[in-house]
Parts: sequence; structure tokens; C-alpha cells
Amino acid sequence: MPVVLCGAAAASTGTGPAGRGRILYKYEALGNDYIVADPRDWPEPPSSELIVRICDRHRGVGSDGLLYGPTTGKEPYGLRLFNPDGSEFEKSGNGLRIFARYLWDRRLPSGPTFSISTPGGLVTAHLLDQKGSRIAMDLGQSSFDSRKIPVSGPPREVLDEEVQLADRKLRINAVTVGNPHCVVFLDGANAALASLYGGLGRELALALGPELERLPLYPHRTNVQFTEVVDRHTLRMEIFERGAGYTLASGTSSCAAAAVAVRSGRCESPVTVKMPGGELLVEIAGDFTVRLTGAVSPVWEGTLRF
Repeated sequence: MPVVLCGAAAASTGTGPAGRGRILYKYEALGNDYIVADPRDWPEPPSSELIVRICDRHRGVGSDGLLYGPTTGKEPYGLRLFNPDGSEFEKSGNGLRIFARYLWDRRLPSGPTFSISTPGGLVTAHLLDQKGSRIAMDLGQSSFDSRKIPVSGPPREVLDEEVQLADRKLRINAVTVGNPHCVVFLDGANAALASLYGGLGRELALALGPELERLPLYPHRTNVQFTEVVDRHTLRMEIFERGAGYTLASGTSSCAAAAVAVRSGRCESPVTVKMPGGELLVEIAGDFTVRLTGAVSPVWEGTLRF
């Protein structure tokens, strides 16, 4: 199935379901890019096969995932989220800020604060400037409870827990912010990991991320964060995302790592999380609800021919 993207001029003709193509919108947040497919152009979400083709960076448009919405015409605006492998998932911090910017660009919300409904729970967007170039997102409460994440085994908080990989043991922390995460701090018993792979970087994430993503401990797989503490308010991080692989930045991953850092006493809120794609600010409240703040930019809109 050939996939050809035409430019914004083609998009302005408004080809819809009855035409030869359908409109897509691309945005990025710290290099974490998502495609928006709006139900006004797509009465049904693209098939898993088509999502894979759209997200392919060589044969399609190229992105870290696809956002389908708004599925409701008023607040809370409904959203479905898809990984580039076609699987559906619960929540994305960067994806939600991108979707909030898309809704704002369409002039749907009546004001700069509005709610979005996701499979991972209700969230609230706060646009911090008129253009929507900087957005804060209240993502709900993080939890370390194995039953909520979920993580297999007896009910417990999964903090500093040893796991066995194929060729080594390491210690992990499990947390949910509406989707599952595995936070690996490169200190203590894990301190030697970074030196084995030339420091905290892409090589480390690619070497260990795939195995950690599919740990039997996580029945629905997990997102993985390799994390270093810079100071009491700063983290450095590399990410391997469930269903997406290595990514330059991740919003919920930033929240997960910051939540564990605060819970374990490594950091205090607010926490700046530095990633290859840029920085995000995470605020952790006393009840471990999280707010994520960062930049969002439109990239293009165009017509998909297929």
C-alpha cells in the first residue's frame, strides 16, 4: 500500500473520506513527534497496518505514534493513542500536550484550561501562552502500587527491586502515571551499568531496553527509563518506549522518573528532566499527582494518499 504525503497546499483542498486522501497533522515536543488523525477526516481510526506504514520513517510519514481525536465534540475531549507498531496505549505526556495544541489550533476549547479523556484517565491542559507553544499538563496521580501499575506478584510498592535479565541482575523501580514504567537509576548496585556501555546514552537504552520492556514482571509490557541524578532538582535520562523503541524524549517517562526520584529521596520537586530531545519540568505534589510542562511545535499538515 503506497503512502505519499502531499504538502500543506494539498491539505487546504480539504480532501476527506470520500476523496483520494485524508488529512494528517504533525507536531513535535522535544523531538518526540506525533501524527494527529481527526475523526472529521477519519471516521474510524487507521488500521494497525496503516498506522505502521504512516509512522514508518522511510516508507511513510514518520512519527513516534498516532493520536486519534477528538472523539467527543466537547469537554472532556476524547483521545485514543497508538504506538508506531499499531498497538493502542493509555497515556503520553508529550502526546497529550501535542493534542492540546492541536485542539487549540482548531479553536475548539473556550479557554486556555480544558480537559482531555484518555484510556489512562482524565487529564487537564493549561496553555501558558496565546499560541500554545508552552503547555502544562496535569496528568493525575502516580502510584508505585503493583496492583495499579500492574506488576505481577504479591501486592507491594515496587521500589529498588532486583530483577534478573539474561546475563545480569539489576535493580528497578516500577510506577504508573496512567501507563506502566520501569525506572533504572544508574547508582548503587546499578552504578557499573553505564560504564559498560560508554555512559548514559543511546547504546545503553538500546542494549537493555528491549529486554526490560518485555520483563515477565509486567503483564502489559512497560516503558523503560535509564536515569542519572545530576542534583536535587535535575535528572538526566534515556528512554526506551513500549511499542516505539528508542525515543528522544517522553513526557510520562519524565514524570515516572521524577516521581521515583522524589519518593526515594534522590530529588525534591520541582524536577527538570534532561533528555536528548530537550528538557521538561515535572512538579510532584505531596500526594504524588504530577504536572508536566514543556514546549510544543507544529511541523506540517498534509494529505495522505493511499
